[in-house]
Amino acid sequence: MKNAEDKKYLQECFKLAQKGAGYVSPNPLVGCVIVKDGKIIGRGYHKQFGKAHAEVNAFKRAKNNVKGATLYVNLEPCSYFGKTPPCTEVIISKGIKRVVVGTRDPNTLVNGAGIRKLRTAGIQVVEGILEPEAKQLNEFFHKYITQKLPFVTLKMAQTLDGKIADYQGNSRWISNLETRKKVHELRAKYDAILVGANTVHKDDPELTVRLVKGRNPIRVVLDGSLSVSKKSKIFLTATENPTLLFTSKKGYLKNLKKASFLKNMGVKIFVIKSKSTIISLKTVLNILAKNSIASILVEGGSEVVAQFIKNRFADKIIYTIAPKILGKGTPAISDKIRFPITNPFELQDVTFQQCGTDIMIEGYIKNREK
Repeated sequence: MKNAEDKKYLQECFKLAQKGAGYVSPNPLVGCVIVKDGKIIGRGYHKQFGKAHAEVNAFKRAKNNVKGATLYVNLEPCSYFGKTPPCTEVIISKGIKRVVVGTRDPNTLVNGAGIRKLRTAGIQVVEGILEPEAKQLNEFFHKYITQKLPFVTLKMAQTLDGKIADYQGNSRWISNLETRKKVHELRAKYDAILVGANTVHKDDPELTVRLVKGRNPIRVVLDGSLSVSKKSKIFLTATENPTLLFTSKKGYLKNLKKASFLKNMGVKIFVIKSKSTIISLKTVLNILAKNSIASILVEGGSEVVAQFIKNRFADKIIYTIAPKILGKGTPAISDKIRFPITNPFELQDVTFQQCGTDIMIEGYIKNREK
């Protein structure tokens, strides 16, 4: 019975934690509930990076005396001074009797230290309940902390015959409005959205969140030749929405006036050293991680997607298939990459969702580093 109750209250923590999506990165999503005499007397979640943690917010909202209560939290409470004081100290001072933790914090500054501190103080700690779900909730944070790289999701929309644009290069709209709303929900949850120069050339996208409520991600453009138009929408709105552009040293030196113009528009330019105009994706990902970007939604065209697949830099793929046929057109993935049927690039833990007439397929890259 106790195990069933623990699961129920932890699931409430998961729901609360998700409210912080898009606002707390590179911190984790954390929700907390305080239960006494079989009733929830306090709820809280981490609302914004640098602000109070979930446990502190739950105590602030507690309606009754929390002494002797059970505290539920999806991630191990922190035990060190960062931007806020340690949550373990607050929990101990409040007289909490029992703490149920979904999963340990992978951060080496915590990773078991918070649990040990609570147990040393005489608090009963239960851990590992709904642990797979707790880890998945913070999959961005787990990769960012353990590998020092952003979590990468490839997002594509194609027709039944595998096209992302028609024979004239037109791509609006492959998917329906319901699907596009879900994509905008995704954008709001990721730190950054990444495209290549071809997408900027052909679609002139804004890459903002418009169809739903949510904050805009940082826009990232890969353009080794620095060939994109300085009048592209993504650059004209750079003062309002942070925009990063990665180019090669060769492309930068060849277009100094354009680079200067873009900088004045608010675009932050990163020049990657290389012998050609080809940019190293690994270098880009390392730089983004150092700039506190823990998650990236790649909405690039067939060439950019192919490079992420070829180098196995992606963690997840979200693939929408629309019931349309175009015949001649742009393939969803460049044929420059090739895998034999005996050893294909494969997904696992696949789920399906219907969005009107579209089918959305979501899965994790098989054999990826976790």
